Amino acid sequence: MKSLGPRFDVAVTLAVALAGGALGTTLNLPIGWLLGSAIAVTTASLAGLNTRLPNGLRTVTFFVLGVQAGAGVTPDVAGQLAVWPLSFAIQMIGVAGVVAVTYVFLRKGFGWDNETALFASLPGAMGFVLAAASQTRTDMARIVIVQSVRLLLLLGALTPTLAWLQGGGGAGAAIARGGHPGTLAEYGLLLGTCVAGSILGALAKVPGGMMLGALIGSAVMHVTGLAEVVIPLWISTPALTVLGAVIGSRIRPEHRRDLVQMAPAALGAFAIGLLISGIAGFVAHLLLAIDFGKLALAYAPGALEALTVLAFQFDLDPAYVASHHVVRFVCIALLVPFLARRVSAVKLEPEKVVDWRSDDAGSGVDRGKDGGR
Repeated sequence: MKSLGPRFDVAVTLAVALAGGALGTTLNLPIGWLLGSAIAVTTASLAGLNTRLPNGLRTVTFFVLGVQAGAGVTPDVAGQLAVWPLSFAIQMIGVAGVVAVTYVFLRKGFGWDNETALFASLPGAMGFVLAAASQTRTDMARIVIVQSVRLLLLLGALTPTLAWLQGGGGAGAAIARGGHPGTLAEYGLLLGTCVAGSILGALAKVPGGMMLGALIGSAVMHVTGLAEVVIPLWISTPALTVLGAVIGSRIRPEHRRDLVQMAPAALGAFAIGLLISGIAGFVAHLLLAIDFGKLALAYAPGALEALTVLAFQFDLDPAYVASHHVVRFVCIALLVPFLARRVSAVKLEPEKVVDWRSDDAGSGVDRGKDGGR
């Protein structure tokens, strides 16, 4: 479908997201504004619409969602901090298992080259993975599709499952949480603290720094009672809708053909990630007696922003969930350069690899299983 310009594309993307969110809410989908928006924009992308959102809108959205998620942090969190290090360790053992098994699955089962199989096997941290992969001769389309399908399926699977576990009241409970309608002074204090936290998070270059900084600032204000105010629905609902659009727009029109052909690989990678992460979560549940719903979100191989929002919506300790995804992201960021060098050094018999990339992703090349290096 021919684009009529960036502004038109943004306007249509938002309109599709709004319509999808409204329909999802009408159909009583769990967190309908988020799930309906993601489904609608993904469908529109696959239909040929050039879905896009400006970076500024994404930044504001993540900030708002961080403020909202921080409102779900309670004083009880302090009593749980002692078990977090062990929970981190169990999580990272699970992450290592996901990477190893998915890599072998893609490498041996589908003949993907070493670098592409490695980057596609890394759970979450999609922005960093794509940035690192772009510096190599990996097949970017394969990585985008596997990573995007993993996130979309996680959102589609976890949301109704958690709604069922929580008795269907997750979305409604989220509306009631976060404090009380406050004064202008309280909202000003909350906003100022969260802005400062976001700036510090961005300067520190931590993953999801804007959102995490806002979450921490909001958590401090709510736990101390200095600004225990609720985020209005007229602010939080559009933010959820835009987040759904951000998730849905990761699939591009040029991926339509590739998506069908790579569906077995993408679905297999998703199943491996879900199974191994679930096993790790079950072990943590047995050893640490942590709520399994909270562990499912913390250990899930998905995006920090989306899963932190789900944690708030279902009242499942967003600080715990966010901290685990930050740890996973940091560990992946530290290991990827080393792993990439190691797999690039492997010398295997060359074979012709089909190039799945679209025209704007780079020209096709014939390369060996080691990426032609």
